[in-house]
Amino acid sequence: MDRSTVSYLTFGIVLILAVVFDLGLLSRKGTTISIKKALSLTLFWVSLGMLFFVFLWLEEGHKTALAYLSAYVMEWSLSVDNIFVFILIFTFFGVKPAHYARVLLIGILVAILLRIIFITAGIVLVNEAHWVLYIGGAILILSGGRLFITRHDAEPDIEKDPVYRMLRRILPLTGEDGGGRFVLIRNGRRRYTSLFVVVVLLATTDIVFALDSIPAVFGISQDLVVIFTSNIFAVLGLRSLFFLLRGAVDRFRHLQQGIAVVLIFVGLKMLVEYFHVYLPIYISLLVIVLCIITSILYSLYTAPQKTS
Repeated sequence: MDRSTVSYLTFGIVLILAVVFDLGLLSRKGTTISIKKALSLTLFWVSLGMLFFVFLWLEEGHKTALAYLSAYVMEWSLSVDNIFVFILIFTFFGVKPAHYARVLLIGILVAILLRIIFITAGIVLVNEAHWVLYIGGAILILSGGRLFITRHDAEPDIEKDPVYRMLRRILPLTGEDGGGRFVLIRNGRRRYTSLFVVVVLLATTDIVFALDSIPAVFGISQDLVVIFTSNIFAVLGLRSLFFLLRGAVDRFRHLQQGIAVVLIFVGLKMLVEYFHVYLPIYISLLVIVLCIITSILYSLYTAPQKTS
């Protein structure tokens, strides 16, 4: 059994045990998540991510482990932007707190499945035509530049969301939440509840973010273990991070500028490789960590203070 197989098996076993544990703690119907519980779950998922980093260091070597850590930190920071949009979706549809955990779980599991499909397609594409990485690098630079100048408080219009508009056109929807159900029978007809719509929007919103994050992770490493595990660990931590940050997302208003710089850096890194210029992985890690930490600290420093 080669090292990659051992890494995949270890990741799979840890993932199944962790999800089962998370399910028992968070996802029963009607469960309301406290800040304390959300902090515990966030620490749990981050600790798992870091333990897997240690495992990769011992099993695959420092280069693979550092590439994983770089990708994981980048994906984790992108999750905060995800959460901002998740909050808007929950608010728009008036989702009750008692339904948050279950709806987030299903939405995130669907998002993980879609990410696996997208990543697999990306791997096949890169293997067939390596030059697509350079196109990905150019896209990341443009995306980073756009993100850098976008106002933090520019809220997306859910009413105009193309997925929501498509659902309204092709499915019989109801504004009810169905007491936590996704489908109701009304006058002999099947109708889809607002919670069903929210799950679909959560999954598709994550895919929109993945259009930046997946090319970015290819820019850090083309190692399949790194690409799959960093993405899945980061996305699985989204739910607890949502409960931890939902009341404080506005305090990280400059994080998107830090993420933008990271995307531009990774895009440039992908492009210069055309000229056979390769940056050591520890340089990528240092740049990513420095950008994220600096933007968080600056956000906290400039955040408006609450007056009593």
